[in-house]
Amino acid sequence: MKSVTKVVFPVAGMGTRFLPATKASPKEMLPVVDKPLIQYAVEEAVAAGVTDLIFITGRTKRAIEDHFDKAYELETELEARGKQALLDVVRNTVPSHVNCIYIRQSEALGLGHAVLCAAPVVGDEAFAVMLADDLLDNLGGDPVLKQMVGVYNYHRCSVLGTMNVPREETKAYGIVSTENQEGTVQRMTGIVEKPEPDQAPTTQAVVGRYILTPRIFDHLRNLTPGAGGELQLTDAIASLLKEEAVLAHQYEGVRYDCGSKLGYLKATVEFGLRHPEVKKEFGAYLGERAGKAVKKKK
Repeated sequence: MKSVTKVVFPVAGMGTRFLPATKASPKEMLPVVDKPLIQYAVEEAVAAGVTDLIFITGRTKRAIEDHFDKAYELETELEARGKQALLDVVRNTVPSHVNCIYIRQSEALGLGHAVLCAAPVVGDEAFAVMLADDLLDNLGGDPVLKQMVGVYNYHRCSVLGTMNVPREETKAYGIVSTENQEGTVQRMTGIVEKPEPDQAPTTQAVVGRYILTPRIFDHLRNLTPGAGGELQLTDAIASLLKEEAVLAHQYEGVRYDCGSKLGYLKATVEFGLRHPEVKKEFGAYLGERAGKAVKKKK
C-alpha cells in the first residue's frame, strides 16, 4: 500500500480576524519573519514525503498561486545582480519533484466541502489535510505531519493530530474521546465539535492536521448540510469512525494558533529568536523591552 503523497490545503477562507490586512491578501500569506504561513505548511508536508500539493482556493487567493509559481522577472533580476543566495531561496520555494494543483471552491461551504472539492484529484488514496493557520513546530525533531505519516504507515487508518488543552478551552476545538487515555496513539470512539467544558468527553483537541482514508469522501457526500449550508469535516469523521478505525495522535511539538493575533505574534517572536540574520539583535531588543517593563512596574 502507498504512503501518503497528497495533501489538501483548504485556503479559501476570508481571514476576517486579520482585517484589513487580509482584505486583498490571503491570510495564509501573512509572513512569520520572512516566510508566509502557507510555506511553513508546505515545507512540513514535503518533509513528510508528500509530492502533490492540492490547494482549495477562492476569490483573492491568487497570491498563493503566484508565490509557488516561477518568478521569471525576479529571478532574472537577482541573477543579473549576482544575488545567488536570494535566487536559490526564490527557486526552491517548492522542490522540483513536487506538483502544485489548484482547485477553485466557488462557495465557502465549510471545511468538509473544501476537502470534498479535492476528491477528483485525490482519488482512492489516503491523503493529508493541513490548515496553514496552525503553525506546528517541533524544533530538533520530526515535523508533525511526518510523525503522523509514520503512524498511518503502521496502522493503515485515518489519523488526527491532537493536543491536550485546558478544560475551559474545549469550546474552541473539536474534542475526541478514545478507548483509553494512555500512550500517544489512541483509537477514537467519538468526536464532538466545540463542546462546553462541562460536556467535553476529554481535553484532547484536534488541531489542523489530518490523514484520512478516501472513504471520508462518501461520508462527506452523505452529510446533511448544517447552518449556512456548510459541510463539517468533524461530522464526517464521526460517521467514518463507526465503520473503520480512526486514531488520535498526540504529536510532539508546539502549536501556534496563527488564526489569532496573539498566536501569530507568539510565532513571530519565537521564529525571530532563532532566525540567523536577526536572532542576536532581536533577542537583545526583547531583553531591553522586558527590562523597561519591569522598571515601569516598580
